[in-house]
Amino acid sequence: MNIELIKAKDTDTVFLVKLRKLTMVEYLEKAGLYVSDDQHVSRVKIHFNAAYIIKQLDERVGLLKYIETKDAIEILQFQILPKYQGKGIGNYLLNHIIQLSESLHKNILLKVLKENPARYLYERNGFCIIGEDQYEFHMEFKKLRK
Repeated sequence: MNIELIKAKDTDTVFLVKLRKLTMVEYLEKAGLYVSDDQHVSRVKIHFNAAYIIKQLDERVGLLKYIETKDAIEILQFQILPKYQGKGIGNYLLNHIIQLSESLHKNILLKVLKENPARYLYERNGFCIIGEDQYEFHMEFKKLRK
C-alpha cells in the first residue's frame, strides 16, 4: 500500500492544524463544541513527540498519534485527509497498531466523537464501546474471533 509513518517535525505543525480542521471541525460543531485556532494548535502540540505523519507515495495524507502506557496503546489522534478516506489507509494502519499491541501484549484504547463516522471504521476492526462521556465514545480493541 506504500504507507509510511514518519515522525512529525515542528515544520509539520501547519499541515497538522489544517488536517485537524478539515477532519474534525464538522464533528466538533455537531457535538456543540466550537474550537478556536489556538485550541486546535494546542491539541496538535499535545504529545507531539508521539505524532507520526502518514505518507503515501511521499505525500502527507494524515496523522497517527499514539502513546504506550504500562498496559495499553492509546490512539490519541488518527486523521486522514478527506480525499484519502475510504481507500484502505485507516484499515491498514489499524492493522499495524493491532499487530504492535499483540506483540507487546497490550490493549488498544481510543476515544471518538459520537458524531464522527470513524467510529464504524473502529468497530469493523474489532473495537467495542466500553464507556462514554458527553461527547465521546471510549473504545477498546477486542480481538476478532476467527
